[in-house]
Order: sequence, then structure tokens, then C-alpha cells
Amino acid sequence: MRVFIVHRWGGTPRSDWYPWLQKKLMKKGIAVAVPSMPHTDEPEINAWVGHLAKAAGKPDKHTYFIGHSIGCQTILRYLTTLPQNAMVGGVIMVAGWLTLQNLENKEMKAIAKPWLATSIDFVKVSKKTKNSMVLLSDNDPYVNLKENRNLFKKNLSVKIVVEKKKGHFTADDGVREIPEVLKVLNTWGGEHS
Repeated sequence: MRVFIVHRWGGTPRSDWYPWLQKKLMKKGIAVAVPSMPHTDEPEINAWVGHLAKAAGKPDKHTYFIGHSIGCQTILRYLTTLPQNAMVGGVIMVAGWLTLQNLENKEMKAIAKPWLATSIDFVKVSKKTKNSMVLLSDNDPYVNLKENRNLFKKNLSVKIVVEKKKGHFTADDGVREIPEVLKVLNTWGGEHS
């Protein structure tokens, strides 16, 4: 089993809950990578998708992806680039979004615009894994729960879990561990081990 954790916009491999999850998985003998995504403060689709593709090499049904915020978008877009018969083990999207709200300024809106305006081929995405989950919070300032839950339901057959008062699942929101992610990964991993 291999796991790739794709951090958020403005994040690093050492921020938020990534070190906790990496440590927990590595204790079980699972290979975990948290690539340092390029230009983290000004993420671009092609740069991030290309970077993930390079890091992941040749994924298979024992390869799992966990994204946080824009990291989820990166994973979805990356999956559409895989060869037709390629399958991955699963995708967990923490604070995953297809629409955003409350972006603080013009610069943030400009950075987010391509991610929001460039469509994702969900038909292709859904052929790449049988396991996908979105973890949302009922008080995320950027990810409107109702809107995103409906969009994910409409576009992907995805399990949706809503946590209470986790904000955007960042360290600033007091989130340094996400047991739900570990639980789901253990369930899925058990299918393929």
C-alpha cells in the first residue's frame, strides 16, 4: 500500500494534520509521501497535477490519495490524466470543494479562478477508483457545506462525511488529527492488503 497526501494551498508537508497521519501510517509499514507542492502560495493546476504525477509514478489499486482543500482538486484532475485502464485504491478528500466562498481578496480570487472555472471530467474520475470519500465541516468558512455536498453527490458516487466545527481542517482550526481518515483508509486498505 502506498499513500500520497496532497497538502492545501499555502500548506507544506509539515502543516496541519499531515505529520500525524504520515506517522500513524508509517507505523503500520505503509509507504507515505507528502510531496512539497510547487508555489504553494500561488497554486497552478498544471504545475500541481504534474508534480503529483511525477511523485506518484505508476499508481495501481494499492495506491491511495488523500487531499486537503486544493489538494483534492489536484487529485481529481490528476486522475483524469491516467491511462484508460489505470485504477487506484481510493481517494479521500478533506475539505474538498468544487465551489468556494469568502475568498479574502482579489489575489486569492484570481488564483482560485482557474481551479473553479476549468471543468473536471467526473466520468473519467469515477472510472479510476471504487472508493472515494469527502470529509466536510459544518462551519468551513470557504467551503459551503450544502453547495459542495450537492455538487459532489451529483458528479461522483462518493461517501460524504460531515464533521462538526472543524472549520477548514487546518491547525488554525485546532485540527491536528483526523481519525476518520485513518479509519476509512484502514477499511479500504483491508480490501487490498
